[in-house]
Amino acid sequence: MSMTLHGYFRSTAAYRVRLALALKGLEYDNVSHHLRKNEQRAPAYLALNPQGMVPALVVGDDVLTQSLAICEYLDEVHPEPELLPRAPLARAKVRAAAQVIACDIHPIQNLKILDRLRANGLGEDAVKQWARDVIEEGLAAFEALLPRTDTPFCFGETPGLADILLVPQLVNARRFGATLRSARIGEIEANCLATEAFQRARPEAQPDAE
Repeated sequence: MSMTLHGYFRSTAAYRVRLALALKGLEYDNVSHHLRKNEQRAPAYLALNPQGMVPALVVGDDVLTQSLAICEYLDEVHPEPELLPRAPLARAKVRAAAQVIACDIHPIQNLKILDRLRANGLGEDAVKQWARDVIEEGLAAFEALLPRTDTPFCFGETPGLADILLVPQLVNARRFGATLRSARIGEIEANCLATEAFQRARPEAQPDAE
């Protein structure tokens, strides 16, 4: 079944889906919507995703939104290599770590929220400090949820859902000048970026990269 990914090269949420697609070895068409030009608010795109956010994945005649839901759909339909372990308890632990980033870090340091802070009179230095604080506190919580093992990836020997969330968030962390104190997280990132799938999905490798 054909798939089309609506995204933007700098979008961390779209980056997650690109990683899932790359790890699964799935082909797809790419449509870019420039977020700083508000192309995601165009009527044609709002007809696909009423939230006016990326990503959206068109699968045949259906449209999927929300990056975690898309990644889990891909994992269910294309189970190898698995992004989530099969045991329910282990799955819950991976989801919890992934949701620290997807639910508690990213939503309150993304462009939409930062623009609202600016509109409410917060200066640029304070806006950037807000983002740094959110990211640093969140990544500390994320690391605390990782198993105390020396596996190369967050929860095992192969990259999974937590790694898919972590690597794009680290791009944002550096963009805002957040201090990355965790050697463990640094090692996981390096191991991820050494793989072909992560290299193929990185922002600067996308056709709409500026």
